[in-house]
Amino acid sequence: MEIIHNPKELQQRALELRAEGKTIGLVPTMGYFHRGHLSLMDEARKRADVLITSLFVNPTQFGPSEDLENYPYDLDRDAALASEHGVDILFAPKKDDMYHGNHCTWVTVPDLTEILCGKSRPVHFRGVATIVTKLFMLAQPNVAVFGQKDWQQLAVIKRMVRDLDIPVEVVGHPVVREESGLAMSSRNVYLKDEERQQAPMIRKGLLKLRQEVENNISDCDTLKENLRNFYRTEIPLGTIDYIEIVHPDDITPLVKIEGPALCAVAVQIGSARLIDNILV
Repeated sequence: MEIIHNPKELQQRALELRAEGKTIGLVPTMGYFHRGHLSLMDEARKRADVLITSLFVNPTQFGPSEDLENYPYDLDRDAALASEHGVDILFAPKKDDMYHGNHCTWVTVPDLTEILCGKSRPVHFRGVATIVTKLFMLAQPNVAVFGQKDWQQLAVIKRMVRDLDIPVEVVGHPVVREESGLAMSSRNVYLKDEERQQAPMIRKGLLKLRQEVENNISDCDTLKENLRNFYRTEIPLGTIDYIEIVHPDDITPLVKIEGPALCAVAVQIGSARLIDNILV
């Protein structure tokens, strides 16, 4: 496996690979790999001749009071795991190489980013859309794989690719979970013992909501209030950021479930902000 730090070097390498007729798969990450990340690499490995994984803790998607400085990072550990999962090129740039001192160009997808995580993290998706666009320009992928745990992010990237005619296939990959049902996240390392015991209730509450829908409860306000009460009881250490039921594609809020719907939640437990979702 080759490790590249310089963006222009990666771009030149990718252009050469495309000229040779190779297909490129990309898995963008912020590192500290867990089984969720590795499953994305495995999926991309099946779809391309060359697999590139990026490892970059992107500062522009963090707000001023968020956990940028504490976000876990271990390049040697991650490089070993990436190599084991068939990564050909690990791209690990430095901040100053990805953003010039007078950087002022941003990519925004406003219609899909005004609620859910975008409401409490107003700069987040601007940073996500911008860095993913840059990675697409540098890695020149034919296909890019993203996790469905970050469903809103996936919807934003799909819309961005459609609207800007970016020639890459965006693939969503199912959530990978711990044995307890907790969605895997690099931020899970922040959880203390008692917090980790309560965190799986996020998923159990979503499963309860799905059962209510199957029992013909379709009013979204009722479903959200029931879930809110469940979390207040079962996750006393947690603070609910949001509980929303939206259309899966355009992330618009729903009043009543009459077709495909996504229930998405964010709960702060200690210093870990955890997100999850379920299709109903």
